[in-house]
Amino acid sequence: MWFRALRPYRLPSRLGIDAEELERRLQSRTFSACTPAQASSLGWVPALDDAASALVHRAGPYWMVRLKREEKLLPATVVREQANERCAQIAEAQGRKISRRERLAVTDEVTQDLLPRAFSRSSTIRAIIADQAGWIWIDSSSSGRSEEVLSHLREALGNLPAVLPESQKAPAHMMTQWLMQGGIPEAIELGDEADFANQREEGSSVKVRGVPLDSEEVLAHLASGHQVEKLALEWDARVAAVVDRDLSLRRLKFSDTIREANDELVEDPLARADADFLILCEILVGLQTDLIKAFGGIAE
Repeated sequence: MWFRALRPYRLPSRLGIDAEELERRLQSRTFSACTPAQASSLGWVPALDDAASALVHRAGPYWMVRLKREEKLLPATVVREQANERCAQIAEAQGRKISRRERLAVTDEVTQDLLPRAFSRSSTIRAIIADQAGWIWIDSSSSGRSEEVLSHLREALGNLPAVLPESQKAPAHMMTQWLMQGGIPEAIELGDEADFANQREEGSSVKVRGVPLDSEEVLAHLASGHQVEKLALEWDARVAAVVDRDLSLRRLKFSDTIREANDELVEDPLARADADFLILCEILVGLQTDLIKAFGGIAE
C-alpha cells in the first residue's frame, strides 16, 4: 500500500466523471493472463488488494487504481542463438545466403515457438487520482511505466489532460542554493546524499552518500560548477525521500508512527489497507503542497 516512489502529474482540469463511472469504464479493460503466444499483457485489477473486487477504490476525494503487467521472460540471446542455428540449417540445405528479411522472419518464428515455454513475471503499479486537488500520483520513478499507466487511463477515459508539473523556480537551481546559501523551508530537512552534475563539463557527475551536505567536500563540488540533480530530504519528520530535478520522488520511506497507525486493524487486511490508503493520501497532499511551494509554486 505505501508508495515507494512518486511521479506526480498535474490535472489542469477536472475529469468530469465520478468514481462509479471510472469503475464502469475500466471494467472493459481488466487484466487477462498472457496466452501461450502472447509476450505481454496489461490490464486493471482490484485497486486495494487482490482480495478486493472494486477496480477503483475510493476514500474521500481520492481514487486509487492498479494496473497489472505480465510479461514473458525470453532472453534475446536465447532467441538469437536459436535463430542463427535455423538460418545456418536453411543456408546449408539450400546452398545460399539468408537475406535480412528471411532472418527477421526466422527470428519471429523462433520467438513464437519459445513463448509458450517461457516463464512469466508479473508486477502492478498503483495510481492515486486526486481529482479535486488536480493531481495524479503514480507509485513509480520510471517515466516509461508511469506513462503506461496514464496511457491505459486515457484509453478508458477518451481524454486525460495529465502533464508533468513545472515549478516557478527550477528545482535543480533551488536545491543547489539550499546547500550553498541555506534558506531551506521550515518543514524540510536535508538528508545525507545527493547527486550532482557539472554544468561546465558534460557527462561529469558526482554522487555523495553518507556525507553531511553542508560539508567542505560538498561545497567544493558546488563551487566547481556542479548542480544538484537529486537530493535526499525529510519532510515534517514523517517522510524521507530523494527529490529529483523533475519533481519525482524516489525511495519514499514513511515513519514507523505513520505505518503503525492502524495496527489495531491487523486482523482485517482490507479495512487496514483502506485506512492506510486515506493516511497515505493526506500525507501526499501535504508533502506535494510543501514541495511545490518550496520551488515557488506551479508555473502557470
